[in-house]
Amino acid sequence: MSILIDKSTRLVVQGITGRDGSFHTRQMMEYGTSVVAGVTPGKGGQTFEGRVPIYNTVEKAVKEGGANTSVIYVPPAFAADAIMEAADAGVQLIVCITEGIPVLDMARARPYVLEKGARLLGANCPGLLSAGKSKVGIIPGHITEPGPVGLVSKSGTLTYEVVFKLKAAGIGTTTCVGIGGDPINGTSFIDCLAAFEADPETKAIVMLGEIGGTDEQEAAAYVKANLSKKVVGFIAGQTAPPGRRMGHAGAIISGSAGTAEEKIQAFRDNGIGVAQRPLDVVGLIREVL
Repeated sequence: MSILIDKSTRLVVQGITGRDGSFHTRQMMEYGTSVVAGVTPGKGGQTFEGRVPIYNTVEKAVKEGGANTSVIYVPPAFAADAIMEAADAGVQLIVCITEGIPVLDMARARPYVLEKGARLLGANCPGLLSAGKSKVGIIPGHITEPGPVGLVSKSGTLTYEVVFKLKAAGIGTTTCVGIGGDPINGTSFIDCLAAFEADPETKAIVMLGEIGGTDEQEAAAYVKANLSKKVVGFIAGQTAPPGRRMGHAGAIISGSAGTAEEKIQAFRDNGIGVAQRPLDVVGLIREVL
């Protein structure tokens, strides 16, 4: 099995005719994702690659194409509106790749999605990939293979590195999920941990966090209280100076709660094996499988 996406996923690409949207749509289609529609206002009636219909609105893409999932490749100024348009159209899972969306825009978009009963992944995330089934976003398909490990990460780059190392060691994944590192995002570590716990094919979980905030500490406490499956983790930013943003907008240490040391200790206190380097995740996973 997998979480969030599988072979039943019917995808609409918002921003399908842009540079990033068109490139990654081809990649998703080549992987086997069912891309049923694209949306670019003003280009309705055209097709992508001669077979994917393009609509002016997400509403029409849902009604005529049967889309149940959306991926967003539109500029930051318009991304929050694109998120809310997808939710308003009845899309169940909205994956926003766009980086640099203003926090105030996301403060409007996130509660709107929740009110509509949809799930938002991101923004500023690499998306997700259920190995051998479906890929929504920008995670390279060739670095994964089906297997028993679920992975959730704030960092796209760390996701790629760890998944690639696992594959090289002969260890595949059920689903890889990049939740993004912005201050406001739609899906948390805990959301994914709960989904992996309920997935019978996921036997162990990798959680990749970073400095800033308390998401990792809350997730660690959740693991101890609620999960039967073993979790291993890594925290990025162990040498970051306080007060300076490192990489993601949410990766900034303010006080002691956001430090790598505090997060690593929280992992250890709650029974999560901690890797010193991303490469060390492979050994820790071997121990718990």
